[in-house]
Amino acid sequence: MHVCCCNAIMLLVTQDTAWNHTNSGFWGFAGRKNATLGGSRRIIVGGSDQNWHFGFNYTDWAIKNAPFYLNDTLVFKYDPPNDTTFPHSVYLLPNFWSFQNCDLKRAKKIGEVSDGGGDGFEFVLKRWQPHYFACGERDGFHCKVGLMKFSVWPLIPGYY
Repeated sequence: MHVCCCNAIMLLVTQDTAWNHTNSGFWGFAGRKNATLGGSRRIIVGGSDQNWHFGFNYTDWAIKNAPFYLNDTLVFKYDPPNDTTFPHSVYLLPNFWSFQNCDLKRAKKIGEVSDGGGDGFEFVLKRWQPHYFACGERDGFHCKVGLMKFSVWPLIPGYY
């Protein structure tokens, strides 16, 4: 009986014609050539027409703009605080739990409220590990309620 079940499972696995030991179709970037073959990219967080701001779903943006690769540069742009804008900052959170709960206790501030003006500030994805970003203003309120958080796990350059 055990051999029969194993054979049936193997038959089902081998019937998937798209399965070819690559990431083709995996994570939503089917057969997309790696943009880093021509060098690293400079990516404006939120897109070229969006500054880092309250109410924009950055997790959704990161999913739609995946994959990210080692040595890609994330550019955070946001207006300095004034009478019409709220202050924003950028934190790098240490783990998924901190990210999910917008817990800034062990997070590292990588962008002050004044750093996002002009051309913004840059963060290079140098490590092959998950990176969790969030706005830390108002004790995490912008992260929790304002959707100002996202994560990326840069891939090693190659064909994915």
